[in-house]
Amino acid sequence: MMFNFANPAFIILAVIVLPIIWLYIRRRKLRYPAVTQPALEVARTTARANYKRLLRFLPPATVIAALILMAVALARPQKISEGEDINTEGIDIVLALDISASMLARDFQPDRVGAAKEVAAEFIRSRPDDRIAIVLFAKQAFTQCPLTIDHNILLELLDGVEIGLADPDNTAIGQALAASLNRLKSSESKSKVIILLTDGENNYGLPPTTAAEAAEALGVRIYTIGVGSRGTAPYPGRDMFGRTRMQNVKVSIDEDLLRDIAAATGGTYFRATNTDKLRKIFSEIDRMEKTKIEVRAYKRYSELFYPWALWALILLSVGFILSPTILRGIS
Repeated sequence: MMFNFANPAFIILAVIVLPIIWLYIRRRKLRYPAVTQPALEVARTTARANYKRLLRFLPPATVIAALILMAVALARPQKISEGEDINTEGIDIVLALDISASMLARDFQPDRVGAAKEVAAEFIRSRPDDRIAIVLFAKQAFTQCPLTIDHNILLELLDGVEIGLADPDNTAIGQALAASLNRLKSSESKSKVIILLTDGENNYGLPPTTAAEAAEALGVRIYTIGVGSRGTAPYPGRDMFGRTRMQNVKVSIDEDLLRDIAAATGGTYFRATNTDKLRKIFSEIDRMEKTKIEVRAYKRYSELFYPWALWALILLSVGFILSPTILRGIS
């Protein structure tokens, strides 16, 4: 917080008071020259008249003080408060997560779906100004959470994502894109994004290329992420005694399709073969899709001259009232 004078030149008026004080003292001396009195007479009159002699200086003192205060008021003292206005223009983002059975593969820790949830949560926390939705898909696609800025609710719903919320035996990428576009079609945001994460091939429902064309028409950019190590991956299964046994299964991701979907909408395809790479992919998307933040600095001025002017008027009034009344005849 700072203080300033809007009209600092008026402070010079306060200097004028100094010659006024000098002229007043000189005038008093010329009008009332010192007269020698007997010591006894001085002793008698001092106690009785001393306070009256002091009071005679009150009217000119109030006028002088009022002039000083008026000079400060005319200089317009101000209090300056500095700050910033921050305007954000968020991005509407849909996270479309694959929850088909293959997402239980253990080439990620603790598994593919667990790693996807962990990294997605970090991504959500890093974007507090964006509306984000979650769409889940396997054989069917559905909205787990609509677009919201309430990221606490969003993170709670993300934490509840698990395999089995939809029929896990198929992967409907086209359906997932359609459900995501349904969340974005009424969005007024200047930037709309879908992040599609899957570990398989489209084998059910709407053709993904059709959904990609619709996304391009709506101005929605799609980033696709293929999740899974190359070759084979350990997958939990049950033996005849009901015990969990790991078996290596072939990893099959339609990377050409995912590239085509991303390219058709101006997005990018990524391949994540472990959790660290998945985290780096989300970080890169985070950098590519920056929320617009406008910062405008400002200074707010608060006028402080009112009390100075008020006290100047009060002192002037006191001086003019005392002279012809209470102090009348005192010299």
